[in-house]
This record gives sequence, C-alpha cells and structure tokens, in this order.
Amino acid sequence: MIEERKKDYLLVSIIGFLFGLLLLPILKNINFQVITLNFINALIIIITFIILANIALKIAFIIGRRAPVILQFAKFAAVGGLNTLLDLGILNLLIFLSGIAIGYWYSGFKAVSFIIASINGYFWNKYWTFGVGGSVNTKEFAEFFTVSVIGFGINVGIASFLVNIVGSPAGIAGNLWANIGALAATAISLIWNFIGYKFIVFKK
Repeated sequence: MIEERKKDYLLVSIIGFLFGLLLLPILKNINFQVITLNFINALIIIITFIILANIALKIAFIIGRRAPVILQFAKFAAVGGLNTLLDLGILNLLIFLSGIAIGYWYSGFKAVSFIIASINGYFWNKYWTFGVGGSVNTKEFAEFFTVSVIGFGINVGIASFLVNIVGSPAGIAGNLWANIGALAATAISLIWNFIGYKFIVFKK
C-alpha cells in the first residue's frame, strides 16, 4: 500500500510538471499579460502545479477512505487535466503556426489535438486511473475507440459551436475565445468519458 501510494505521488508529480510545462506556450499564445513569462516565473508555475497536484491527491486519498470512487475520479481528473493541456498545447501550436483561429481549419486543428490527447489518456487511464493492467487488446481498444468517438463528437461539436456559431464576444480576442471554447467542450465531455471508461472500457 505504501509503495503504491509513493507511485501515485510520483505519477501525479509528473502530471503536475507536464501540466505546468504545457501551460507556458498556451499563456504565450493567448498573450497572457498578468505575469511576464521569463525563466523564473515559468519555473514557479511548474513547481506550483507539482505542489497543487500532490495536495489534490492527498485530499483525494483522505476522502477516498470513505468513497473509493473519489480517489479514482481524482486520478481521472489529473489525467484529464494533462490531456486538456496537451490538447490545448497542440491546438495553440497549430493556431500559432497557421495564424488561423476560426472556421473549418480550427475544427480540424481541434480534431487533431483531441485525438492525440485521447491516445495519451488511454494509456494513463488503463495503467494508472483504473489499474486494469495487461497488454492492449483489440476488444478493449475497440471499446475505448467507441467511447472516445462519442466523446470526440461532444468535444469537437461543442467547441466548434461556441467558436464558429456563437462567436467571440466583444472584447475577447479570437485566440482566447478559441481556448475558452475548447475548455468548455472538455468540461462537458469529462463526465461522459469517466462513465464510459469506467463502466465500458476499463471495467474489472
């Protein structure tokens, strides 16, 4: 049990590190002006997320004594946070390289970033969140793919609706609104993904 908890804290620290690291180019792309993104501030951001990730896991361990699903959901949320930043990081990279933050290209960029983040999430959730272990098999991956396609539809559909149909409100830059749309889509699809992965894909 102690060794397992040490592993959990190590993995959540890696997630916190990657979360902070992936956040940096996103802040740069949306022209976040609250803090200057120099080396010291970047280091502070990364260390802060490592600490926060460990605190959140500690709280989840305490609550999880009475409701084990809370600990599992906390791990899922940590992986989801990493996937969100990976998703947004790739999205922002594509927006930065192309200069396009609206229209069909945006939907395509969002699709690419979502698919890459989902594949990353598969391995984290399989071996850490739900702990089913074993090798990747065709049936499990097919179930994962089915759940993810539905999640993909929810995620990309909501993001595209907010960005392309609703449009950026007055005073909000297009790059920022593109990220708000992506975050809103992720939040709504989070519940579907957890239920689908827990009860369909990674059920024990």
